[in-house]
Amino acid sequence: MSKSLKLLAILAHPDDESMAIGGALAKYAAEGVETYLISATRGERGWFGPAEDYPGPEALGHIREAELYAAADVLGLQEVNFLDYMDGEVDQADPAEIIAKIVTHLRRIRPQVVLTFDPYGLYGHPDHIAISQYTTAAIVAAADPSCEIGTGLSHRVSKLYYRSFRAAEGAAYQSALGDLVMTIDGAKRRLTSWPSWAITTRLDTSAYWAQVWQAISCHRSQLPSFQVFEQLPVEFHQNLWGIQTYYRAFSFANGGRKIEDDLFTGIDQTVQPYLMQLPLLAR
Repeated sequence: MSKSLKLLAILAHPDDESMAIGGALAKYAAEGVETYLISATRGERGWFGPAEDYPGPEALGHIREAELYAAADVLGLQEVNFLDYMDGEVDQADPAEIIAKIVTHLRRIRPQVVLTFDPYGLYGHPDHIAISQYTTAAIVAAADPSCEIGTGLSHRVSKLYYRSFRAAEGAAYQSALGDLVMTIDGAKRRLTSWPSWAITTRLDTSAYWAQVWQAISCHRSQLPSFQVFEQLPVEFHQNLWGIQTYYRAFSFANGGRKIEDDLFTGIDQTVQPYLMQLPLLAR
């Protein structure tokens, strides 16, 4: 694949990149695509050890930041950036502020493909839902030449994807981790699987499952919740990390009901003509 291709993932917490989309990141980095990550938070409240051992949000944030950089090295990421929001408070961010931050990165990095969470936040996590919404809005703003954010030219993302769990994938996660449930505003939220007919894209990431597991293992502070995976047979890891599915939220490069096997389908024919138009869009 061309080295000019760029993939940007915009997620909420350290470990999201490995647990949710590690297979895609590893696959495209290995194929020569420049892969980038934006994390809204440092996961400052994600503590699964004894309550009395919790080091506090600032200290844990430093720990998880270092863990994310280690995982990024394993996955072959080009760059990691943080938006500097507090874990658990992304949905309370000022929309104009956080969208402007994302727009600045979009215009600087200039990715053709962007990945984020689905509108359900996988299992209803408010941070996941919020970053999905803000990412979608920022993509619209970044393409608008009248939106004066940052110093770069306006940039139109070619394709936006939401990570969409299949029922089988969700069942595999729950068989390992138990019932994934959050109580938000008095209501229980659980992992939301997508119907098979709604899936637009299916990636074969089976060659990278060991790399993904290595990246997950970098998140040492989270291993109390992940340690069950260490006891599982190789076949389980292969099945869990070997296929990733996505919903193509929009695309300027392709369409239709045929299931894609590549996030960059159609991009190689459209990226160069589009890049030639960028100075016109910025006027």
